[in-house]
Amino acid sequence: MKYLKIALKSLLVLLLFLGLSLISLYHYYDQELPDGEQGVEADRLAQKMLMALDYKAYKELDYIEWTFSSRGRKRSYKWQKTQGRCTVVWDSISVDLNIKAVKKSSVQVNNLAYIGKMKDDFIRAAEAKFNNDTFWLVAPYKLFDKGVERRLVNQRDGSEALLVTYTSGGNTPGDSYLWFLEEDYKPKAFQMWVSIFPIGGLEASWEKWEKTTNGAYLPRLHKVLFLDLEITRLNTTSIKP
Repeated sequence: MKYLKIALKSLLVLLLFLGLSLISLYHYYDQELPDGEQGVEADRLAQKMLMALDYKAYKELDYIEWTFSSRGRKRSYKWQKTQGRCTVVWDSISVDLNIKAVKKSSVQVNNLAYIGKMKDDFIRAAEAKFNNDTFWLVAPYKLFDKGVERRLVNQRDGSEALLVTYTSGGNTPGDSYLWFLEEDYKPKAFQMWVSIFPIGGLEASWEKWEKTTNGAYLPRLHKVLFLDLEITRLNTTSIKP
């Protein structure tokens, strides 16, 4: 009984420490969503960002393959971009995701066709993973997608940042991102106001840009607080050789 009391007391101290740490973290990082101006100037900055990354070359990419790694977990993708399909693989599950007609997707478990009661759950999981992980790969190219609002935000140091809000689409419509740019207009980081994080304004880096064979740029690393999001085994082909 004595050891049980000591263990419970230690657990309570640990929980109290974690709770205080989370509260401190929240107050340190949490920020209000900034105001910005929609219009020609915001669109101009967005266009410069796309030009720096060679949006035309990205549009010509036919196939993108990569592995997304976070906290020791890995998910692999073979995205047939022009066909609207992607093979999503995690653990022992492989989903041939039909992006435009999700219900027509197929599932394999341990390399065998699967039609069991979990099929729809696996397909929904693959769609959510695809939406999340492709965003970390190609978000800068989605500035003029349907339902996207762009605002110019003037920073205290005199630089310009681009606030992007997704009013529809994906798994979490309403999310906003404030892009910070290098002098050549390539993204270097963004702050996030998203529904999955209780803290507003968390910053994520966009770094280790890799130039594809046809000239588009894709990132290899993001850092969010103490977490690294890595993109490896990146391979692409384009419509035009």
